[in-house]
Amino acid sequence: MHVTDISSEGLKRAFKITVPATEIGTRVDRRLSELSGQVKMPGFRPGKVPMGMLKKRYGPEVFSEIVNETVETSTAKAMQERNIRPALEPKVEVVGEFAEGRDLEYTVEVETLPDVEPAAFDGIALDRAVVEAPEKEIDEALERIAKSNATAVELETKRPAANGDVLLIDFDGSVDGERRPGMKGEGYDLELGGGQFIPGFEEALLGVQAGEKRTIDVTFPVGYAAEDLSGKDAKFDVTVHAIKELKTPAIDDALAKSLGLEDLAALRDAVKQQIEGEYSRVARMKLKRELLDALASRHDFAVPQGMVDLEFQNIWLRVQQELADNGGKDEDGKTEDELKTEYRSVAERRVRLGLLLSEIGRREALTVTQEELNRALIAEARRHRGQEKAVLDFYRQNPRALDRLRAPIYEDKVVDHILSKVAVTDRPTTIEELRKDWEEDEAE
Repeated sequence: MHVTDISSEGLKRAFKITVPATEIGTRVDRRLSELSGQVKMPGFRPGKVPMGMLKKRYGPEVFSEIVNETVETSTAKAMQERNIRPALEPKVEVVGEFAEGRDLEYTVEVETLPDVEPAAFDGIALDRAVVEAPEKEIDEALERIAKSNATAVELETKRPAANGDVLLIDFDGSVDGERRPGMKGEGYDLELGGGQFIPGFEEALLGVQAGEKRTIDVTFPVGYAAEDLSGKDAKFDVTVHAIKELKTPAIDDALAKSLGLEDLAALRDAVKQQIEGEYSRVARMKLKRELLDALASRHDFAVPQGMVDLEFQNIWLRVQQELADNGGKDEDGKTEDELKTEYRSVAERRVRLGLLLSEIGRREALTVTQEELNRALIAEARRHRGQEKAVLDFYRQNPRALDRLRAPIYEDKVVDHILSKVAVTDRPTTIEELRKDWEEDEAE
């Protein structure tokens, strides 16, 4: 193998590799010899098939395989000898027309990762917002919990049904006088105003009395899931057996115990922790953003434009979707060229910060443990109910997808490490101030 450097400009490198035909031929013959002990051909014992017959039968396939392997190994060796750390897959192009019996000549173009020297963290001072959950918000959350645990109790005193009541009904429906599957039910609890049935059904039962029978005329909405019912007029015969009233339990020790907690104080504390946990996550995102801003202002090194191109493409797809949702117009009146310039700058910043965090993590020997990755896998699987096994199999069979799952965990570990090295002051704040700050950051 002979390597000739072609160019070296910034992070871009180019070189030509020549592999003699004799070297490739030797590798092909060696592979065919290995095959001779494995293949079976009529009239020959294993290992005794003539090389000429092997070449005729398997030569082209083996030749192609050896060439691909040669390109891969030769390219890797050349980059290793030149201490090249590729940012992306190198671009390989064969020179001229290549065929068996000729030297293999090909060029390699590759962008290298830059040498990153992290700046000292001295001088970085950040405020971390700390929010204590207001009593009012805790009370509102407890009220929602109580309502979600309401039970339906049959009315003691008869009265007409109203929104919020639960009716115990039998129903039997038809379209054009014909009974259809799925239009009949017995002993069904229907909450009036809950939107469980098609439009008009629940409204038609307002004012009904227990024991009453009613015939309801409704129309299935266009685009209904069952295509044979879409837009069709229907008639339902309904019998109301009972009217029940939703009873919200008192917010007391009994409610707490029904939820597996010791008493109301424990329930209140659990709700408080949940609310504060949610605001802590927002506060952490804000703190992380301010840290990244501080790091970005302290580092300005060249980044591989191929990586910037890929990041920009991801950003621009989202921007195009937002523009489409807004009728093709930008809210600030910027032209497409202005937006592309702006978001390309964002893409470059993201790549630079990614490389910086990666280098800091490498120097500090930070890693993502298998346990941490397993937790992320399980959490991802739970987001797709009923498809958990398929999700787990997908990630286990796709290393690149697994890397995308690992990346944010690694980034957070690096961020936590940096935060432990800089000056962070806890600053008590209100929920309103935190929301306002976050909204302003989001807008920016």
